[in-house]
Amino acid sequence: MSSLPQPEQETRLACTLNGKPLELAVAAERRLVDVLRKDLGLTGTKISCEIGRCGACMVLVDGKPMNACLLMAYQVEGRSVTTIEGLAGDDGGLHPVQQAFLEEGGFQCGYCTPGMAVSLVGLLDQCPAPSRDDVEEALSGNLCRCTGYGGIMRAADAAVRNRCGRRNASERDFT
Repeated sequence: MSSLPQPEQETRLACTLNGKPLELAVAAERRLVDVLRKDLGLTGTKISCEIGRCGACMVLVDGKPMNACLLMAYQVEGRSVTTIEGLAGDDGGLHPVQQAFLEEGGFQCGYCTPGMAVSLVGLLDQCPAPSRDDVEEALSGNLCRCTGYGGIMRAADAAVRNRCGRRNASERDFT
């Protein structure tokens, strides 16, 4: 059985971050969200509640949405991590989900938007043709304090339609 790193002990972190290999030494007690924001300057991953209830810090770990505030950096050793910054295409263009949020007004202050977009990308990668219930479940760990969710759900609908090639999404499913 492997032992957990001890506090104040540095550990090597080797993972794939936004499609590129990353290797750095981090203190064992560092949270992934702090390493991303403070050490790597990836400030799209937000800090809000710090107890895994708001979704502002959502990242994809091996394609699954996870709260970076609840992950210790050493827990992503050998894994693939994608932040909101990593969703952009190689040409620097927006990911289709990000574009949907922009076009559909799926944000106000924008603080929750990165976590919402990451969660939705995670869903669409796992379930290419989700129902409205699937979308609501996938976004249930993300809180928005500004919008009332109308624009967010329109953005989700547009992302699903674009992903599925559906031009006529059922009104009862997504409105």
